[in-house]
Amino acid sequence: MLNQRVSRIAGLLLGVVLVTAAFAASVMLGTTDIAPPTFVQALVHYDPARVAHIIIVTERLPRAVIAALVGASLAIAGALMQTMTRNPLASPGILGINAGAMFFVVIAVSLLPLHTPAEYVWAALLGALVAACLVVMLSRGRHGELSPLRVVLAGVAVTAMFVSFSQGLLIIDQQSFESVLYWLAGSVSGRELSIVVPLLPFFGGALLLCMLLVRHANALMLGDDIVKGLGMRAGTTKLLLGLVVILLAGSSVALAGMIGFVGLIVPHMARGLFGVDHRWLLPACALLGASLLLLADVASRFLMAPQDVPVGVMTALIGTPFFIYLARRKQV
Repeated sequence: MLNQRVSRIAGLLLGVVLVTAAFAASVMLGTTDIAPPTFVQALVHYDPARVAHIIIVTERLPRAVIAALVGASLAIAGALMQTMTRNPLASPGILGINAGAMFFVVIAVSLLPLHTPAEYVWAALLGALVAACLVVMLSRGRHGELSPLRVVLAGVAVTAMFVSFSQGLLIIDQQSFESVLYWLAGSVSGRELSIVVPLLPFFGGALLLCMLLVRHANALMLGDDIVKGLGMRAGTTKLLLGLVVILLAGSSVALAGMIGFVGLIVPHMARGLFGVDHRWLLPACALLGASLLLLADVASRFLMAPQDVPVGVMTALIGTPFFIYLARRKQV
């Protein structure tokens, strides 16, 4: 038991090292490579007269921070969704949460004078909530039970519906389409750190709920009857965990657009390395999710250089084969 604990702590420390290395690579690599001393100088003694310092502070640093935050959030949301549904294919992207948030943001951008994530985050959260409710309603059986297969099918249907609605609305409103096209593909570039600050309460509130619900999430894996036997309410636990998922996924979509498969891939990686105990699983998901999106963003800069490819395209390239593998390997 002690050896297992030590190995898990060592694993988390390695995860911190991986995130740090990926973060440094995100800041220093690109069309214009930045030397490590220049990076340090820009952070300690920023000189607005130096082009390298401007690139670091205005472009690379915000991009890395947002990629790490969104990657960690989507990975945690995916792990919690897989726990709630007991479905290995569950994730915010596959079960329609991201698509619902996207559709409501498109509505807000098209019909209201909103231009920044801080302004349309409420639309994203509302869309995520509506999508989650639709999936639950469509996947319930005659007696209220949830089937893993019906959950996936309902999620795919809801995703297709909201994506189609979004595309139709943007075709009608060409001006809005041009302004959000790159964001719809999932991108962490072109953002400023100032847009992250208004969203921190949502990410912070979700983190606090995660910490309070770790024990409940572990019990939920054993079944609703076990949860009731431990004096917990399964319905309330799922409702609160669902709130965490909506906060994390909705805020991530508002910040970076449609980035899929991070919430699907990372939880499986984390379980393979750290087990199913959420006390270790969720921190591992945060570290691995942040690392994955940071490295995917770095790779997106070189795929069609000097043109940046949206990071959502990179995660789709990685995640689609993994999804097919899981669908063939697991019975859902």
